[in-house]
Amino acid sequence: MRSRVRSIALHATLIAASLISVFPLLWLVLTSLKPRGAWTSTEIELFHDPTLSNYTDLLTRSPFLRWAANSLLVSLLTMVIGVILAASAGYAASRFRFPGQRPFLWMLLVTQMFPVAILIVPLYNLLATLGLINQFAGLTVCYLTVAVPFCAWMMKGYFDTVPYEIDQAGMVDGLTPFGAFARLIIPLSKPGLAVTAFYSFVTAWGEVAYATAFMTGDEKYTLAVGLQTFVAQFKTEWGLMTAASVLIALPASAVFLLVQRHLVTGLTAGSTKA
Repeated sequence: MRSRVRSIALHATLIAASLISVFPLLWLVLTSLKPRGAWTSTEIELFHDPTLSNYTDLLTRSPFLRWAANSLLVSLLTMVIGVILAASAGYAASRFRFPGQRPFLWMLLVTQMFPVAILIVPLYNLLATLGLINQFAGLTVCYLTVAVPFCAWMMKGYFDTVPYEIDQAGMVDGLTPFGAFARLIIPLSKPGLAVTAFYSFVTAWGEVAYATAFMTGDEKYTLAVGLQTFVAQFKTEWGLMTAASVLIALPASAVFLLVQRHLVTGLTAGSTKA
């Protein structure tokens, strides 16, 4: 049992840490509700002349909705394809033994060690050769190179916790290995798939470097690229940027709320084997 002093100190520390974590988000929301002349004010004014003019200008006087549609398209493609590839690769690495299996697993980890900056040039050359510069398909492929290796390794650890006897029972009943995977293992793997989906979606939704380098047409801008247009050499539209930031956080938050009950299970399932 903790003493009263230790308990108070612990709760005070947790409350202070929570306030520190929430403060940037609170400041962002408050700034998005300030009128144009008050953007640079350092005063925290919760209810002093709040206005939605920044949101109105953002939605009516900028291509924000088009940028959001582009980002949503790329993020959903990355999420769907990423889940399929990561689950398939993870299942194969978990259930089958094949030449080069260990190098394959190590390769999945090694690909996560390279900084994005050094990958832009080779990826640009590959996309240019394939005619995928300024194409959503090319940007999706780039995001998959980030999301799939990590998710495949994670799914491999998750599938290791699912007893192999389930696969064997399905194949005794006449299922093929793919049938056992699709009809038996996938329904049991919702926590792992939820984490994969969330990670893949967020990877594409908030990425900046690849989108800036590979999307060159105004009509193909994603949110990450579009926000940069609010920053000029001598002026920054803080109201539009903060309003856009608040709206950008909503889809990622929605995805998180949809899969949150599976996240902890999916993230920790691979730590031990059944």
